Amino acid sequence: MVKNTLRPDFNKLAKTARSFQEADKKVLGPTTTIAITPVADGRVGAHEDNVERTWRMVEKVYDLITDNVRLPDGTPVRVVVAPEIVYGARTAARAQEYYASQGVSANIWVGRSWSYVDELVGAGMGIGSSEWQQCAYGLNQTDRPGAVWLKAFCACMDERRRPIFCVYSPDLEDEEGPLNEYVSTRLLRFARAAAAVGYMRGKNYLSVGGVAMGIIGSDVRRNLFSQYLGMGVVSVDQCLLNGRIDANCYDHEELSKALKWFQQFKKTWLNKPEARRFGLDNDALVEKCLKMTIICRDLLHGNPRLCDPKVAAKQGFEANVEFAQGVNAIVGGSQGQRQWTDFNPNFDVTESLINSSWDWNGFHAPTPWATENDSKNGIGMLFGNLVTGGAPQLFADIRTNWTCQSIKKATGVDVTKICPNGIIDKRNSGAAALEFGVDLWKLAKTTPAKTSIQELWKMYNDSKKLQDALLKAILQSTNYMNAALTYFPGDGLSSQFTTPGGLPMTSYRMNCVDNMLTFSIVEGESVQLPKKVEEHIKKVTDPTWPQTFWTPRGMSSFEYMNSIGPNHDASSYGFIGADLVTLASMLRIPVDMCNVPKEEIFRPTLWQRLGNDDFRACQYLGPMYL
Repeated sequence: MVKNTLRPDFNKLAKTARSFQEADKKVLGPTTTIAITPVADGRVGAHEDNVERTWRMVEKVYDLITDNVRLPDGTPVRVVVAPEIVYGARTAARAQEYYASQGVSANIWVGRSWSYVDELVGAGMGIGSSEWQQCAYGLNQTDRPGAVWLKAFCACMDERRRPIFCVYSPDLEDEEGPLNEYVSTRLLRFARAAAAVGYMRGKNYLSVGGVAMGIIGSDVRRNLFSQYLGMGVVSVDQCLLNGRIDANCYDHEELSKALKWFQQFKKTWLNKPEARRFGLDNDALVEKCLKMTIICRDLLHGNPRLCDPKVAAKQGFEANVEFAQGVNAIVGGSQGQRQWTDFNPNFDVTESLINSSWDWNGFHAPTPWATENDSKNGIGMLFGNLVTGGAPQLFADIRTNWTCQSIKKATGVDVTKICPNGIIDKRNSGAAALEFGVDLWKLAKTTPAKTSIQELWKMYNDSKKLQDALLKAILQSTNYMNAALTYFPGDGLSSQFTTPGGLPMTSYRMNCVDNMLTFSIVEGESVQLPKKVEEHIKKVTDPTWPQTFWTPRGMSSFEYMNSIGPNHDASSYGFIGADLVTLASMLRIPVDMCNVPKEEIFRPTLWQRLGNDDFRACQYLGPMYL
């Protein structure tokens, strides 16, 4: 009998004390990996004639993706290549065996010539699984036209009900030159969205509290997360925060570091301590806000110091391995209003710092964090964060629609040349990522016309000089102000800034109809209003909250306000609408409102077979993980 070498030593395991297992990354899970599978005609002679040029195609695709697609922590997405060119069932099986050992979750087929389709995908499901994202790139050339294989292969996948993205250049390609813009744009769009799908699976949403002020977006629907995203939800009551504060269960050395770092920010104290319901002085208010932030970060990602007996003894808390673990979350939200904020400071400091790339530990990957625990908006923020390679996202109230007429009536100022479509006042009753008070392109000495948000955020990730300049700009643009006690009896501090105008911004909102998610995606730009207009809007709304004035492209601000779903939306710097459309199609989430140009929309070929009807295709396929 063959001995089972994989059988654990259960006696040893039963006597092992649990501990915090250190890892080389903040969020645990398989390394997001995309495969590239070269294919060719298997006939002797034809195969040899294609080998070198097929591998040259693969090399171009490999370099394109590894150079341009980043994960949220700034690292390049991992790409692996099949051990040999695939031309039949056995070579496909060899590639599949290798991919399974590498944790692949998406695959790009690359071919310059004819390949035998049925042999290529093997006798059964072919390479991958029904949850893998699949793309095929066929060369447009007259020598050995890859289009013949490409169309036959995509038709095969359609018949097998396996969505696949098809990349085929509208113009003849130069094999000796680089990939053309059409091909590279679609390959990158697929890779970014596929990496997002692979990254989020198996991770969690951290729900701190429950439903805020009756807002339905705050109803965290576990089945939606599991069926559409492959994610879990971990819920904790807000009382846990005060429990850990009272038990001193946080890193006191980190708190000291945070208090010193936070002193750099400008602060406007509107509320005297004696006016506050619980009499916290200014220093105590800042301290509690930062304790809340530290504890929420511990919950997100864990903290090994919480189970270190020496640290615990020195700082006066009880070491606890369970508390140290965290919940392995990549997105979260906090209820705040009302039960917490009636008696405690609001979450504005927590929200602004977790959403941002800077805190007392330096420059880092921001974590999307939803005000008022609006988890549906949090999903959208996660999508935006992932397809931009980790760039911060802006949570906001869709506060007010201002037409040019209403602005002129209120202020006497004509703004028709500035924003003929009107504006949406995006003003967060929580707080927003601090980067939205800064023109990131100007700071990096480039422009949106030259540099996409993905390229721009890669520049920040790669440059310590830019990171330091960003912190300096954030400190200059941000003023923390006391909360209005009528809204927040427990007080708090909100980051107040104004987003610079003239910057591309994509706004989006995840909606829920019964058990179906839908997605609204609208591109536009930020608006710099005349000072008199800005001050008026600030005064009549709330001067303590961060504000972004935004105008949609190709529609009026009223049309946007009238058509968008709930009272919150979120935004990303840059035009990322096409990337979000592609990601939504991978997860079978239909887009209900969109102004992305038709020629930029990239969905699987199965959509064409179903009349390019997004709702019909998504309903036909059903959620990815159902």
